[in-house]
Amino acid sequence: MKRTGPTNYLVIRLARELKKAGNQNNAKIWHKVSKLILEPRRKRIEVNLSKINRYSEEGDTILVPGKVLAAGNLSKPVVVAALSFSKMAILKIKAAGGEAITLEQLLKKNPKGSKVKIIA
Repeated sequence: MKRTGPTNYLVIRLARELKKAGNQNNAKIWHKVSKLILEPRRKRIEVNLSKINRYSEEGDTILVPGKVLAAGNLSKPVVVAALSFSKMAILKIKAAGGEAITLEQLLKKNPKGSKVKIIA
Protein backbone atom coordinates (compact mmCIF):
# COMPACT_ATOMS: atom_id res chain seq x y z
CA MET A 1 0.00 0.00 0.00
CA LYS A 2 1.28 3.43 -0.92
CA ARG A 3 1.58 5.91 1.94
CA THR A 4 0.45 9.48 1.30
CA GLY A 5 0.83 12.43 3.61
CA PRO A 6 3.44 13.07 6.25
CA THR A 7 5.01 10.32 8.30
CA ASN A 8 6.90 12.77 10.49
CA TYR A 9 5.06 12.62 13.80
CA LEU A 10 6.20 16.18 14.68
CA VAL A 11 4.40 17.57 11.63
CA ILE A 12 1.30 15.51 12.40
CA ARG A 13 1.31 16.73 16.02
CA LEU A 14 1.76 20.35 14.89
CA ALA A 15 -1.17 20.02 12.48
CA ARG A 16 -3.36 18.75 15.33
CA GLU A 17 -2.30 21.67 17.54
CA LEU A 18 -3.09 24.14 14.75
CA LYS A 19 -6.56 22.65 14.20
CA LYS A 20 -7.24 22.74 17.94
CA ALA A 21 -6.15 26.39 18.16
CA GLY A 22 -8.30 27.20 15.15
CA ASN A 23 -11.34 25.72 16.88
CA GLN A 24 -10.66 27.36 20.24
CA ASN A 25 -9.94 30.83 18.84
CA ASN A 26 -12.31 30.71 15.85
CA ALA A 27 -9.31 31.36 13.58
CA LYS A 28 -9.64 29.85 10.09
CA ILE A 29 -6.01 30.63 9.31
CA TRP A 30 -4.80 27.73 11.47
CA HIS A 31 -7.09 25.25 9.68
CA LYS A 32 -5.67 26.37 6.32
CA VAL A 33 -2.06 26.11 7.54
CA SER A 34 -2.64 22.65 9.03
CA LYS A 35 -3.90 21.40 5.66
CA LEU A 36 -0.90 22.90 3.87
CA ILE A 37 1.71 21.34 6.17
CA LEU A 38 0.10 17.90 5.88
CA GLU A 39 0.96 17.77 2.18
CA PRO A 40 3.63 15.21 1.21
CA ARG A 41 7.16 16.61 1.42
CA ARG A 42 7.61 16.64 -2.37
CA LYS A 43 4.59 18.96 -2.64
CA ARG A 44 5.50 21.12 0.35
CA ILE A 45 5.89 24.83 -0.26
CA GLU A 46 9.34 26.42 -0.59
CA VAL A 47 9.60 30.22 -0.57
CA ASN A 48 12.64 32.35 -1.30
CA LEU A 49 13.47 35.51 0.64
CA SER A 50 13.03 37.55 -2.55
CA LYS A 51 9.32 36.61 -2.63
CA ILE A 52 8.91 37.49 1.05
CA ASN A 53 10.59 40.84 0.40
CA ARG A 54 8.32 41.52 -2.58
CA TYR A 55 5.01 40.83 -0.80
CA SER A 56 5.67 42.21 2.68
CA GLU A 57 5.83 45.57 4.40
CA GLU A 58 8.07 46.58 7.28
CA GLY A 59 6.91 45.02 10.54
CA ASP A 60 4.65 42.38 8.91
CA THR A 61 4.28 38.87 10.22
CA ILE A 62 4.76 36.38 7.39
CA LEU A 63 3.77 32.71 7.62
CA VAL A 64 5.29 30.14 5.26
CA PRO A 65 3.70 26.66 5.53
CA GLY A 66 6.90 25.02 4.34
CA LYS A 67 10.57 25.93 4.04
CA VAL A 68 12.15 29.38 3.66
CA LEU A 69 15.16 29.41 1.33
CA ALA A 70 17.90 32.05 1.15
CA ALA A 71 17.68 33.05 -2.53
CA GLY A 72 17.37 36.83 -2.77
CA ASN A 73 17.67 39.48 -0.11
CA LEU A 74 15.45 40.86 2.60
CA SER A 75 15.57 44.63 2.95
CA LYS A 76 13.06 45.22 5.75
CA PRO A 77 12.56 43.84 9.24
CA VAL A 78 9.75 41.27 9.25
CA VAL A 79 8.83 38.34 11.45
CA VAL A 80 8.92 35.12 9.42
CA ALA A 81 7.32 31.97 10.80
CA ALA A 82 7.84 28.71 8.91
CA LEU A 83 7.94 24.96 9.25
CA SER A 84 11.69 25.11 8.54
CA PHE A 85 14.45 27.46 7.38
CA SER A 86 17.74 27.09 5.58
CA LYS A 87 20.69 28.27 7.68
CA MET A 88 21.48 31.14 5.29
CA ALA A 89 17.83 32.28 5.31
CA ILE A 90 17.94 32.66 9.10
CA LEU A 91 21.14 34.68 8.88
CA LYS A 92 19.70 36.98 6.18
CA ILE A 93 16.44 37.52 8.11
CA LYS A 94 18.36 38.46 11.26
CA ALA A 95 20.73 40.70 9.28
CA ALA A 96 17.71 42.66 7.99
CA GLY A 97 16.54 43.19 11.58
CA GLY A 98 13.79 40.59 11.40
CA GLU A 99 13.01 37.48 13.35
CA ALA A 100 12.79 33.83 12.24
CA ILE A 101 10.42 31.78 14.40
CA THR A 102 8.71 28.40 14.23
CA LEU A 103 5.01 27.88 13.65
CA GLU A 104 4.61 26.79 17.28
CA GLN A 105 6.12 30.07 18.49
CA LEU A 106 3.80 32.07 16.23
CA LEU A 107 0.81 30.11 17.52
CA LYS A 108 1.74 30.94 21.13
CA LYS A 109 2.50 34.57 20.27
CA ASN A 110 -0.65 35.15 18.18
CA PRO A 111 -3.33 32.50 18.88
CA LYS A 112 -6.00 34.32 16.88
CA GLY A 113 -3.74 34.57 13.84
CA SER A 114 -4.59 38.21 13.28
CA LYS A 115 -2.50 40.36 10.91
CA VAL A 116 -0.57 37.36 9.58
CA LYS A 117 0.16 37.03 5.85
CA ILE A 118 0.49 33.55 4.35
CA ILE A 119 2.98 33.41 1.50
CA ALA A 120 2.93 30.21 -0.50
